[in-house]
Amino acid sequence: MTTEELIADMSRTVRPVRRHAVAIRIAAGMALGGVGTVLLILAWLGINPDLGLAMRGYAFWMKWIYTISLALCAVAATIHLARPDSRRVGWLWIMAVPALLLAVIGLIEMAQAPSTQWLPMWLGVSWKSCSANVFLLSIPIFAGLLWSFRELAPTRLRLAGATAGLAAGAWAATLYCLHCPEVSAIFVLTWYSLGIGLTALLGSVIGPRLLRW
Repeated sequence: MTTEELIADMSRTVRPVRRHAVAIRIAAGMALGGVGTVLLILAWLGINPDLGLAMRGYAFWMKWIYTISLALCAVAATIHLARPDSRRVGWLWIMAVPALLLAVIGLIEMAQAPSTQWLPMWLGVSWKSCSANVFLLSIPIFAGLLWSFRELAPTRLRLAGATAGLAAGAWAATLYCLHCPEVSAIFVLTWYSLGIGLTALLGSVIGPRLLRW
């Protein structure tokens, strides 16, 4: 039997992989985890009673644009790194763009407010719990992504774990906006980003252990 014949014989029993199978698998894991996060918000934190009013203002959408921008970039990187042939992901620097834009908005807000208001704008009323809340709410989504990776084949395990954690943290922060009453850009940039970063750190630490195949 020639090598070509052997490959042809072996390939007869291999099911073809659907197009976008990796993206679909990742999306399914995030959706499952997202349901868990929403249920956790409803049971633990509750929805902001002024959510309807908040959604009419720019602050709510400012938060969502920031967190969703990070989430989409992180998801794209996670899908890329879930493949065994993943190449360089130097384009991840693009995630700095929404952070820089939010920093500019924060500086503009502070410039328009008296200096006595700068510290309250930075700390808000929930700085002690915000980052921890985002981190804890990201756990179901991160668990969903770990489930997704069970049928995938990443080779850069630490980086894949970090981007999965980043995606989980960013989506958790997006859903956390349904509860969070904060409106300051500098608050979001600091405490939301810290919670997201903690989840990315968790992913980078446990990725090599849990993503191995």
